[in-house]
Amino acid sequence: MKSQAKKIAETTAAPEAAPAAVPYLEALHLVERLHRRLLDVIKDEFERRDREDVNSVQALLLYNIGDKELTASELRTKGYYLGSNVSYNVKKLVEAGFLHHARSKTDRRSVRISLTDKGRAIHDIIQGLYEKHARTITPIGGISMDEFDRLNQALGRLERFWTDQIRYRL
Repeated sequence: MKSQAKKIAETTAAPEAAPAAVPYLEALHLVERLHRRLLDVIKDEFERRDREDVNSVQALLLYNIGDKELTASELRTKGYYLGSNVSYNVKKLVEAGFLHHARSKTDRRSVRISLTDKGRAIHDIIQGLYEKHARTITPIGGISMDEFDRLNQALGRLERFWTDQIRYRL
């Protein structure tokens, strides 16, 4: 039985499309779906803990900040935040007490953000979730370390390909 992504890819690809058109489009759909599914997994973890003070996007953002002190623009450029409304979420997280924000000492126009103890607690929940997944992904998920190595290598190459498309306007 064909996957939904494969069906979409086959109907979207032009008849004279390159041989990679169908698997490429299927991979695009999988990457999008996987990110949404990760947010669902995080949401589920917080629901199990009766935590409604932060949503999955905000929790992932707090996890990605970790011990770093960053500007809001660095959140997007370094890939810590994938949405378009980073300033909204940062503002909400500051108001809720998950993030510190302070003017940069070197550039007063720039605001630096870091986790508060409350934000660190959210980070630790996600850290624990990921550690549990790392322990169980092979025996339960059936994904071997070799498969992860190949997957990560392919995704890294795809990222470089896209970066080159932007950088060199290919």
